[in-house]
Amino acid sequence: MDPLLLPLLFIVVLAIPLILNARRQKRAIADAQRLQSSLTNGDRVVTTSGLHATVVGSTGDSTVDLEIAPGVRTTWLRAAIRERLTDGKAGAPLASPGDGSARADGS
Repeated sequence: MDPLLLPLLFIVVLAIPLILNARRQKRAIADAQRLQSSLTNGDRVVTTSGLHATVVGSTGDSTVDLEIAPGVRTTWLRAAIRERLTDGKAGAPLASPGDGSARADGS
């Protein structure tokens, strides 16, 4: 058995997962950029910090205005938008605690 075969095989085995991960990461970055550039008014989105909001305007190529409550607008970087909510996810009510600790007004 050739003495260089084992180190070469070891390098190949380590290189394959690195190459596959790099391709997957590049694809994820491209998908995120495509989403961020396709945002339009009225889209329901989630930011990277978990904030749910509605797109209400764009102040530039790198920023977007989000309405987080009626009449409350904030400006965010487009890169902070993680996902666009679909009709199935948008406005889904939060589950109330099962231990009866919900407030009397239903919130």
